[in-house]
Amino acid sequence: MFALAETRFSFVGDEYIYAEISREMDVASAFKALAVARALQENKIPGILEICPANASYLVRYNPDVIAPWELMDYIKEIDLKNNKLQEMILPTRILEIPTWYNDPITREYAQRFRERNLNECISDFDFVVEKTRSADGDAFIARHCSTPYLITMTGYILGTAWEFPLTAEPASVIEVPKYVSPRTTTPKQAVGIGGGFTVVYPVESPGSYQLIGMTPVPVYHPEQQLAEFADTFFLAREGEVWVHRAIDEREYDQIAQEVAAGTYTYRGKQIELSFQQYAQEGKAYMDSIMKELYV
Repeated sequence: MFALAETRFSFVGDEYIYAEISREMDVASAFKALAVARALQENKIPGILEICPANASYLVRYNPDVIAPWELMDYIKEIDLKNNKLQEMILPTRILEIPTWYNDPITREYAQRFRERNLNECISDFDFVVEKTRSADGDAFIARHCSTPYLITMTGYILGTAWEFPLTAEPASVIEVPKYVSPRTTTPKQAVGIGGGFTVVYPVESPGSYQLIGMTPVPVYHPEQQLAEFADTFFLAREGEVWVHRAIDEREYDQIAQEVAAGTYTYRGKQIELSFQQYAQEGKAYMDSIMKELYV
């Protein structure tokens, strides 16, 4: 029950082993990638330098002078096979709130500036997303986006970027929109965007092609380390976390931004255990119960 197809392995150059769990993104493949990555990290194999889980795969960097490539390949295959029974997967993780000011004037201004690069030049990114998702109006879209928890399936591309995949009961209910035809040359720091089925928070000002739907006042990349959450790291996201977006207005956005600037802001989060079996069997009811834990 819930078993995945056999993972495809390949050597990449002299220092990497690539494991492809699936060619299509789904929650089951993401769960397995996270589980295997954690198992490899916990076992602390001599010669392994880095382990990078992704949406439906994972990459292992190793030192061939310390461990033989085929020996490591066999070991990874063994760990991969042990983590093929999804009904047994329970991920200890954290659920975290990301306050979000939807349909804000900042991202609307950027959408206007780069409108010729989008599929519809006549409306803002937010309005484009509302239209493409067939939402009744902006409020309906916001309610839908906020009612869905998001699994951090991978981090990277730009330092601090976290890829949020929706933990919805049915694949058909995933919020999915096309990206820009041609990327923007710049995107505001801490803008919230949607591209394909993924939501992201832009960690720094950078180029980008996701449809901009709002802004968060909280950093996901914080090299100053003034906030307690960043005492040991520059980055907020960790693979396997669950993020929840909460809608806020301009007043609360400004208030939180002031707390961040003063170094007093505290992220709302809680440690949880995420069960794939309960997710698969109970669907939305299970995810609703997980989200409620954040506010207990």
